[in-house]
Order: sequence, then structure tokens, then C-alpha cells
Amino acid sequence: MMSSPDLSSSDATYTVPSGIDSEDWRSFFVGYSNIVLVANSDEVDINELVSRFPETTLFIFFNKVYKVLSKPFTRSAILVSRSGTLGANLVKSGKVSRVLQYFDKDSFLGIINMAIGDREKFSPASEFGGVTVRHLDLTAVFAPFYPTTSFPTSGFALCFWLANLQLPATITLAGFSSKRSERYQVLDVHDWTFEQVVLRLMYRRGKIDILGRERTNPYADLSEHFPEYSPGEIALTANEVLSERLVNLSSIVDRLMQVTRFLRFIDRTYKKLKPRTRKQRRWDAMEGK
Repeated sequence: MMSSPDLSSSDATYTVPSGIDSEDWRSFFVGYSNIVLVANSDEVDINELVSRFPETTLFIFFNKVYKVLSKPFTRSAILVSRSGTLGANLVKSGKVSRVLQYFDKDSFLGIINMAIGDREKFSPASEFGGVTVRHLDLTAVFAPFYPTTSFPTSGFALCFWLANLQLPATITLAGFSSKRSERYQVLDVHDWTFEQVVLRLMYRRGKIDILGRERTNPYADLSEHFPEYSPGEIALTANEVLSERLVNLSSIVDRLMQVTRFLRFIDRTYKKLKPRTRKQRRWDAMEGK
């Protein structure tokens, strides 16, 4: 089994290098032939996924890993814990001890507490159950180009950053489809469309690999099969068809909104009567409500 890189566990470690050109971070990941980012998705079959990759693979998990793991993971692994305004979400929700149960201590390399944005605050390493902790601030990486009305997802952020570290390892995404599952919701605080566009551009340039995705674009290939149509004509026609489909979908949603009006009224009333949790009261206090 591959030896674990040396991670700093000091509570004062809040200024470790975080830029995409950081030699410190690059040396941390050197030595792995593959780096697999595992989404908390119904599409992930962890046993099948592990069988695909050699022992020199580093698996990266995110936050509530019990969504994809049912027993301790015995391969080299890291857990990424995203921060919020009150610190790391796993710490503030009291789920650190629960998620750590899903990693074998002999192969677990520790936690990366990641923040993206001025309002996301780190939690001290001492609050992560005694495991090795490192902090990673990617605010400066995404501020120049990510839509300002949304926040990057943890998986997208780490993938983009890793790809720009220019590591010798192959970076692979598993389960990153942005699809709503039957069990887990897709939060609308992220710009899923923007992220999928960037990831597929990176994939088709060979910067990353995405399991279950074809590298070729059938729309881009149309102009080769039908030279009488220019790429511009194909793109405009595709946009026209997509626009019509969205209009049709909107009309269906409008009808559903009318049918479910009473149910939504009951839901709103229940939420108003339901006592606020301690976390909600702290959020309200911070927002000045």
C-alpha cells in the first residue's frame, strides 16, 4: 500500500499554499497514477469503481460519504469537507465521527477542509476527530470566472484545481452527472449547467476523464458528415430546438404548479409552525434577521 503523504495537523494551519501553482500541494499528490473523485451519487457502484483502478490510485470522497459507502474503505483515500459560514459543514452538523467510520485508518490519508468564498470559514484541525487535517482555500481560483450568483460545488472546484496542478496522474470523475436522484437533492445554489460545460470542455481536451461519458460530441461531428451545414448553422439549430423544448417544459411545470397549489400551501404553513432548529437560529442571527 502506498505510504501516506505528510499532512499538517496543527490547529494554526490556516495559510497553507492554495494556488494552482503550489509546489507543496503538487508534491502531496505526486506518486499516484490515478486520482478518482467520487460523487455522492446513486450512479456510483463503489465495488465496480474500485476494481477499475490499480493500487496506485488515490480516491477522493466528499462530505457525507455514507451515501456511497456501506463499510470501511480500504484503499488510499482522502475526505474533502466543505466549509460554510460557521465552519466545516461536517463539524457544525456533528457528523465527523459518523463519516470517519467509513475509512480504514491504515489507508486513510486525512481530511481536506476546503473553502471557496470569503464567507466560508475553516474549522480548527482539532475538531475533526483526531485525524490529519489540511486546509485549502480556493477563493482566488474561482472568483475571476465562476458565476457570481452561485457557489462552486466541492467536486467541480477540486477537479478544476487538480487539473491545473498539471499532475502526472489521470484525474477521473465518477458519478458527477448533476442529476437529481431519488434519494438526494441537487442544490440550486450551484450553477450545474456552467460546471457541466466546463467539465466537458476539459474532458474533450484530455485534461480529465469522466466515467460513462463519450469523449466525442455528436453535434460537433455533424459538420463532418454533412459538410453542407456549417458548425454555426448546427449550433443555432440546436439552440432553437432546445429553446422549444424548454418552452414546452415550462408549460408543463406551470400546470403542475396549479395542481399542487394546495399542497404547497400546506407545506408553507407547516414550515411556519415548525420550531426553528438551533442551526437555523444561528443562521438568522448572523444574517441580522
